Amino acid sequence: MSLSLAASNTVQGLRLLFPALIIYFLIILSYGVGAQNSSNVTNVGAIINGNSRIGKEQKTAMEIAAETFNNRSKTHKLILHFRNSSTDPFLAASAAEELIKEKKVEAIVGMETWQEAAQVADLVGNQAQIPVISFAAPSITPPLMQRRWPFLIRMAADGSAQMKCIADIVSAYHWKRVVVIYEDDGYGGDVGMLALLSEALQDVGSKIEHRLVLPQVSSLSNPNWVELEELLKLPTMQSRVYIVFQSSLPTVAHLFRVAEKMGLVGKESAWIITESITSLLDPHETSDISSTMKGTLGIKTYYAKNTNSFATFQKQFQTKYPEEGSPEPGIYALRAYDAIRIIAQAIGRMTSNNSTSLQLLLNTLFSNYTGLSGKMRFEAGEILYSPVLRIINIVDGKRFKELNFWTPDVGFSLEETGKIRDGDAGGVIWPGNLTHVPKGWAMPTAAKPMKIGVPGKTSFSKFVKVDPSLENSDKKKYVGFCIAIFDMVIERLNYSLPYEFEAFDGLYDDLVERVHNKVYDAAVGDITVLADRLEKVEFTQPYMESGLSMIVPAKPEKATWMFMKPFTWQMWVVSGAILIYTMFVVWFLERPSNPEFGGPLKNQIGTATWFTFSSLFFSHREKIYSNLTRLVVVVWLFVVLILTSSYTANLSSMLTIQRLEPNVTGIEMLKRTNSKIGCDGDSFVMEYLQTVLGFKLENIVKVSSEYNYTKKFKSKTISAAFLELPYAKVFMNQYCEGYTATVPIYRFGGLSFIFQRGSPIARDFTKAILELLENGELKKLQNDWLTPENECPKNVTSNGPESLSLNSFTGLYVISGVTSSFCFLLSLAVWGRRFQQQEADQGNASPSPSEETLWNKTVRIARFFYKRELNIPTRAPTFGNYAEEWHSPRWDYSTASNTPEHPRTIRPTEIECVQQE
Repeated sequence: MSLSLAASNTVQGLRLLFPALIIYFLIILSYGVGAQNSSNVTNVGAIINGNSRIGKEQKTAMEIAAETFNNRSKTHKLILHFRNSSTDPFLAASAAEELIKEKKVEAIVGMETWQEAAQVADLVGNQAQIPVISFAAPSITPPLMQRRWPFLIRMAADGSAQMKCIADIVSAYHWKRVVVIYEDDGYGGDVGMLALLSEALQDVGSKIEHRLVLPQVSSLSNPNWVELEELLKLPTMQSRVYIVFQSSLPTVAHLFRVAEKMGLVGKESAWIITESITSLLDPHETSDISSTMKGTLGIKTYYAKNTNSFATFQKQFQTKYPEEGSPEPGIYALRAYDAIRIIAQAIGRMTSNNSTSLQLLLNTLFSNYTGLSGKMRFEAGEILYSPVLRIINIVDGKRFKELNFWTPDVGFSLEETGKIRDGDAGGVIWPGNLTHVPKGWAMPTAAKPMKIGVPGKTSFSKFVKVDPSLENSDKKKYVGFCIAIFDMVIERLNYSLPYEFEAFDGLYDDLVERVHNKVYDAAVGDITVLADRLEKVEFTQPYMESGLSMIVPAKPEKATWMFMKPFTWQMWVVSGAILIYTMFVVWFLERPSNPEFGGPLKNQIGTATWFTFSSLFFSHREKIYSNLTRLVVVVWLFVVLILTSSYTANLSSMLTIQRLEPNVTGIEMLKRTNSKIGCDGDSFVMEYLQTVLGFKLENIVKVSSEYNYTKKFKSKTISAAFLELPYAKVFMNQYCEGYTATVPIYRFGGLSFIFQRGSPIARDFTKAILELLENGELKKLQNDWLTPENECPKNVTSNGPESLSLNSFTGLYVISGVTSSFCFLLSLAVWGRRFQQQEADQGNASPSPSEETLWNKTVRIARFFYKRELNIPTRAPTFGNYAEEWHSPRWDYSTASNTPEHPRTIRPTEIECVQQE
């Protein structure tokens, strides 16, 4: 019995021991497998802002990437260790140090702000020599960044592209002033962003009018009151273009709620938000912030959504991140997912080649990588690709629409590939449901009309005049040419512009300062565009040209030698020379055959002179026997026709126009003689005469009215008056008799209206003035107000027709001279051949050439050409006769030795009869 009991106990013990042994072996086996896998586990630290939506999305995206890798890898595991920094750089650095020491992490990712990334890379990354992958980037890339942080890899581009995009939006809609609003991060991160934005706006001709810094909501006990106090400054600014960046979601939400109550999110205003804010908005989520931001423009980094990998990730993201109801991950989540994927790929490569460091593999993978966030290319830890930005427009509280793309190289485009689009960001619904582009300016209303300054004292009342007698209306008592232009421009504006005039009795420079200091919204009058004024105010398109003109007393010019004025003295000299030359050629050609050019030398000179001068009036009667002479005379008569016609026309113009001779010849004469000069004392002209033209102050007399100029001239108080060109035209139109004005040598910018710098109304005025100039209405208005045609006799000027110079007739004289010279040389050649023939026939009687001196030979040749025989042919010789004579061995020539003793005198009547036969 005892034995069976013992056996029974033994069997029962074995039964209890067997499960224990199985459990033991399982534990040992699992421990071995675990030990084997523990050597292939990589720990990665992730520092995020767990309190923000961006941080939650990043955490979810990294977990998805890690799970995907762990499920696919059988030999390696990736474990993420998350730490919450709350965007505090010191907490981030402390968390990184703890992860390295306790969790033995081999890489650190995350850091929502650049301050966190720099602190972690500086204090932890460099010491532990592990890679730090940051989702943030500085506004401006620091110099020598790779040397300072060799283990830091940035997955985001700096803020330069985003700021240039904002500047292009501002430029596309012609906004000149903007207000920048941002939340102070406590570390001065806004400085770089402001510098980039200011530079980008300056490149497009705009500037920051005011910057509004909001304190951090978390640091205030009553943030609503502090923000309201700051926002109350905005209505005092003229600009209604607000750019919001670098702000938390609670701050942005409260900002727009208060701005909407203050009427700043309404008509003629524009709001632009950066990616740090647009990434927090859900296009499918209804919220108070989205409803108050209706009409706002935003900027987002573009990424492709039509790929299979994105669809798979989005489905996983919605499953793991359901609490926010977000159906679509943002760019920050995509960057976090890509970062873990790249780390996983690097880990996979390390299993086959353990000698390669993780940092080196990451640099290699990052060198050219395409992920969900787009194509990335890194070099020296810095992203180099140009981001593609997308402009969005918040339509209502439930959705926003995507507009055009923007890239740094192309600008606005219809597609991400860069199809250029000229213009703006696309079709936008603006705040207040406006469909037209808002002015971006504090537009005047009936309750607060535009305050416009008008010069109360002007030297020439035709431009601007304040008539106190018209007190029934503030607007009707302001009259003049400038007011008439203003009224025409107002009629052409496509919107209502309430305004009120206010007379200003100071200097024009003081009026400009009033507009610059925002005492007046604008100024209307005869205001000259000057370089120093352009720095203070916005000028419209000039409606009238301007320049400095000198007016002096004048008397009718002496007309004693008026008949000499049509030609210059050079013209008279050359005309006389060509006349004498033609006279000589005609005498030379006609003397051998024409009896009227024979006889004593004085008769020959008289006949040739009379013939040439009488041809000026086409009254010559002498017969012409030589065809060469006829050719010369025909060309000469053509020259005479042109000269006499030109002379007559110019002389007629000079006699018709009353020419005035000024008493003062120029500015240098006035300065040399210390003469007194007059000018408008309220304008810039007085200073211009001193600083530029060099007149002494004691010689400049202020003249307050246009009617006082004539009094000053008559009393000899002033010798000259310097007026701007528009005033000079008015003065000369009224006092044209007895005065003369010079052509303006010194030019200015013209007369224009002025507005505050950046005012969009100035651009609308410019467009309207250009239309008035182009259609001729402004010219008609100028004639009606300033220069009526019947007020001054016509053609009363000091600048009459000018004398004709030699340049106008050079070609004509060349033709005449060449023709005469050709005929002369041809005749000279013929008679020279005859002289040689005579010398050959009389060779025996003449002395030998060796015995004859050069002087005697010259005298003999000259006597031959002078005493050529007078032969009366039955018909006029032709060029054929000269050709025959050139080849004939015998020429009829008689010298004085063989002339009959009593030659029969040939009368002119007989010459005529022979000619008729």
